[in-house]
Amino acid sequence: MKQTLQLKIGQQLTMTPQLQQAIKLLQLSTLDLQQEIQQALDSNPMLDAGEDNEAESNTEVVDASKEQLVDLSQNTEPQKPTTESEGPTSDSEWQDNIPEDLPVDTQWDDVYQSSGSATPSSSSSSDDSDYDIDARNSAIDSLQDHLVWQLNLTRLSDTDRLIGITLIDTIDTNGRLTQTPEQLLTGLNNDNPDIELDEIVAVLHRIQQFDPPGVAALDLQDCLAIQLKQFSHDTPWLAEAKFVVEHHINLLGSRDYAQLMRRCKLKEPELKEVLELIQTLNPNPGEDISADTTEYIVPDVFVKKVNGRWIVELNPDISPKLRINSDYASLVKRADNSDDNNYLRDNLQEARWFLKSLQSRNETLMKVATKIVIHQRGFLDYGEEAMKPLVLHDIAEAVEMHESTISRVTTKKYMHTPRGIFELKYFFSSHVSTDTGGECSSTAIRALIKKFVSTENPKKPLSDSKITVLLGDQGIKVARRTIAKYRESLMIPPSNERKRLI
Repeated sequence: MKQTLQLKIGQQLTMTPQLQQAIKLLQLSTLDLQQEIQQALDSNPMLDAGEDNEAESNTEVVDASKEQLVDLSQNTEPQKPTTESEGPTSDSEWQDNIPEDLPVDTQWDDVYQSSGSATPSSSSSSDDSDYDIDARNSAIDSLQDHLVWQLNLTRLSDTDRLIGITLIDTIDTNGRLTQTPEQLLTGLNNDNPDIELDEIVAVLHRIQQFDPPGVAALDLQDCLAIQLKQFSHDTPWLAEAKFVVEHHINLLGSRDYAQLMRRCKLKEPELKEVLELIQTLNPNPGEDISADTTEYIVPDVFVKKVNGRWIVELNPDISPKLRINSDYASLVKRADNSDDNNYLRDNLQEARWFLKSLQSRNETLMKVATKIVIHQRGFLDYGEEAMKPLVLHDIAEAVEMHESTISRVTTKKYMHTPRGIFELKYFFSSHVSTDTGGECSSTAIRALIKKFVSTENPKKPLSDSKITVLLGDQGIKVARRTIAKYRESLMIPPSNERKRLI
């Protein structure tokens, strides 16, 4: 076998560090982008978070920062004028308030009072505001913490307190017990064989009187019965509501109102009153006390209508205004190959790459958002029913980019419109053919289903087959199973569960 040398010509895509960085920044969400920018500011001395008044005077600013990264907004908050009521302003007034002889343990705050605490009333209001801020930022107690707090206020023996803690630990986030008293007895007897079932039931009844009403119930029927027991005895239709919950909860769940009126010996107006009382109860009382905190979304793009035209703008507050530090950049010497100069030169090049990647991200996001707004102008004007079918390939052709790039741009990016805040992927949907040969978006079909259900007769709700007929009358061909799939995605129950008597 003879070894030979051969030459071949071919093309190969090389992922340079600059391209890898641009792709990484492109797919980051707003929060991740802010963290990435902060890491770049901490690690690269050439990058600087420029202020508005410094951006124009700085002579060495990379082109990427001139458009989107430096001077996106020039709004500055006006300074609040100082009034005489805010506190003494002259030195003589301050000196008159300082006593000549001070005790040894005098604190600095006892002598020099701030302008906001010049009077006792303002001092107390300041303390209250500090307390409110701490309470607002503190974590919300969980349901178990809330119940343990009430248990500690109850006079119980050590054994009953142990049983109470065990019961509270078995309560889920909805407020239901996940184990029966018999199961708890088996576990407690391993450590304390003297505990009996009657003791567990007695402590359970005590916990069921805690807030929120209906907590520590075994099932839905028990939860509703506990809440009804806490009503006043003179509550109208209370006895009938207890009878329905205790004996005919299955008929109530299946909404068999005819059978329910026959079993309870009630007329339709009377049953309406009973159902109104039952509907005031909470089937999941634990949801009222939750440790979950609200997460807010920061939009990447703003869309608004000005003089009859839709305007697309990038959010200037999602990233700080970056620039090249001109003082450090001036220290770089061309012919110097020292370690210090190489360090500055490398960081300067990385800073320019980073700013260029940010500019590329903003430009790509702006192009994609603009094309989406142009295509979905009907949605912005008329709502979800006017949404048009749209896929990634359509936008990729319009902006002359690959579909994978469009997918990265539209992931975890949000658009603020007059109709709300939506993820960019929300505007993409499949299509269904119409009788006229056109196409209808699946989002528009979901909106029509929601509209039909909201206007239906609660005594005779629309079935999936009936909704299919209604859509067919509008020229939209949709199978019944497709309607069921769309309805389930909208969290709309089937027709038998939507039946209402009132």
